[in-house]
Amino acid sequence: MELLKYLYICIYKNSIMKKLIILAIISLFVLPAFSQQVEWISFEKAVELNKEEPKKILVDVYTDWCGWCKKLKKNTFNHPPIAKYINENFYPVRFNAETDKKVRFMGKTFTKTGTRSRSPHQLAAALLQGKMSYPSVAYLDGQNRLIAAVPGYYEPKDIEPVLKYFAEDIYKTQKFQEYSKSFQNTLVD
Repeated sequence: MELLKYLYICIYKNSIMKKLIILAIISLFVLPAFSQQVEWISFEKAVELNKEEPKKILVDVYTDWCGWCKKLKKNTFNHPPIAKYINENFYPVRFNAETDKKVRFMGKTFTKTGTRSRSPHQLAAALLQGKMSYPSVAYLDGQNRLIAAVPGYYEPKDIEPVLKYFAEDIYKTQKFQEYSKSFQNTLVD
């Protein structure tokens, strides 16, 4: 009984304690919705996971110096409903188009093509089909085959139809221009 009295005094009489408890309760329910982020993995890991459980791969091809790449990551990929959709429907990869790292894929070793700081990586060139534009997002199917590379920065509301177009296999039966005319956003207002 004494414990209950003590808790009553601490919680209901002490406004600081009351505020802390309310804040803790709110954070348990509200913060998870805002903290959803894309769970980026390496290209090699995505290919490996695709062997066990086929899923499309989304590759954000970026460079360290690209301002629009940073904005795409911060504003679009960190948008909670977009991040959740990407995590559920793709193996998400961020690939630095100028990395020095060697990547083994489809029996071939891909490396950086030159010695200059902005020389492109062979894998980035393959994913973007030689059209080196940053940012670009490459979409691969469950067998690791390139479906398409989409260049440019997209706001969350603008990337939603693109994500769904590839994730839901709409690209197999309909042109994007046709699909986008009747598209209704459901993740982003």
